[in-house]
Amino acid sequence: MARDTTVSGIDVGTSKITTLVATIGEEDDVRVIGVATVASKGLRKGQVVNIEEATQAISQSLESAERMAGASVGRAFVSVGGSHIASLNSHGVVAVAEPEKEISDNDVKRVIEAAKAISLPSSREILHVLPRGYIVDSQEGIIDPVGMTGVRLEVDTHLVTGGATAIRNLRKCVEELGVEVGGMVFGGLASAAATLSDTEKELGVVLIDIGGGTTDVAIFIEGALSYSSVIPIGAINITKDLAAGLRVSLESAEKIKLMLGQSPKMPAVADDDEGATRSAAKGDKQDEMDVSDMGLPEELRTVSKKTLIEGIIKPRLNEIFTMVGLEIKRSGFGGMTPSGVVITGGGALTVGAVESARRCLAMSVHIGTPRKISGLIDEITTSPFAASCGLLLHGRKLEKAEQSSFLGGIGRFGDRVQIKGIAGKMIDLVKSFLP
Repeated sequence: MARDTTVSGIDVGTSKITTLVATIGEEDDVRVIGVATVASKGLRKGQVVNIEEATQAISQSLESAERMAGASVGRAFVSVGGSHIASLNSHGVVAVAEPEKEISDNDVKRVIEAAKAISLPSSREILHVLPRGYIVDSQEGIIDPVGMTGVRLEVDTHLVTGGATAIRNLRKCVEELGVEVGGMVFGGLASAAATLSDTEKELGVVLIDIGGGTTDVAIFIEGALSYSSVIPIGAINITKDLAAGLRVSLESAEKIKLMLGQSPKMPAVADDDEGATRSAAKGDKQDEMDVSDMGLPEELRTVSKKTLIEGIIKPRLNEIFTMVGLEIKRSGFGGMTPSGVVITGGGALTVGAVESARRCLAMSVHIGTPRKISGLIDEITTSPFAASCGLLLHGRKLEKAEQSSFLGGIGRFGDRVQIKGIAGKMIDLVKSFLP
């Protein structure tokens, strides 16, 4: 029986750092065996602003997850966020190496390299090159051209780029702990891997990941990521607004915000006068939220739900979704997303987020939660952990691709070169496991 391989993900966010360790079984199922979340330090709006503090926080999260999993992490996939993330779509064209034969993996690699050959300033770094579709001899809409016959191969790709300095700083924080960075993954792409279904991606969908300091926007058209960007406003801005409005600390404001998100909605007011008076009196009692049990240092007793939701939280949510609407307009894909909007991230749990998104974007909206994983998932099947779970799924996909190309290379090498003796038997043994 083949031994399970391990995959790890470190989601480095503005408000929390989450490390997940999982095993990949024979049937490609991802089983979580270690989970740890700590408060984030040394980061602001998704970028490292203090390397020492950030490294310390990542170390705490990593050690706790390793202790729970009973295994050490040697390689991990790390999430990247921040307003330095940008994207563009690029086109690549090559002539097929052997036109009388089939298109090979090598031709596909060459055409993707051709699409990557764009003029970028030295301060930018390419994070992802994601093929959107291939064209073989003017035939469009091809998903996988390998094995087809053709002379000219073209590809439309989506390039996600980031600030080289911000990426290097984050990489340094992880590598200082003796962990190899398997890949830097854009947070929106990771969240999409965990929360979106293939049908939603195929029809067209907008993913909005509202994190602590930033909001990631990822638009999928015909199954492929076609536009991505980051807005430098997140759920922490709502907390700051509450802290200013109530004159309390950020910690107290965060507790009140979470309590609001969990509390039942306010009752609707009746139409008739008598009913209206009764409902208003009842509503006044229900409108007052008792926070005396929360042990806040400011010794607040009650707060008005309506004032907090309508007066403080709603305007900030409207601002976030209005900015998302401008991003959708800028992308040029407005009206091409019949699957609507999927909100995820910690900010998705904010009271009124779905209603605000529905009103500002005029699309169907629902909250996305992580799927496709098993194991110790009781705590992490909520929207704040979408990016963390997505890192594992993205990592599994990359590990599988690397493994198949390596084994395929051994197979081709064994076919070309006649090797005898023990080495030959070893290669025959490896080839016997190949599909």
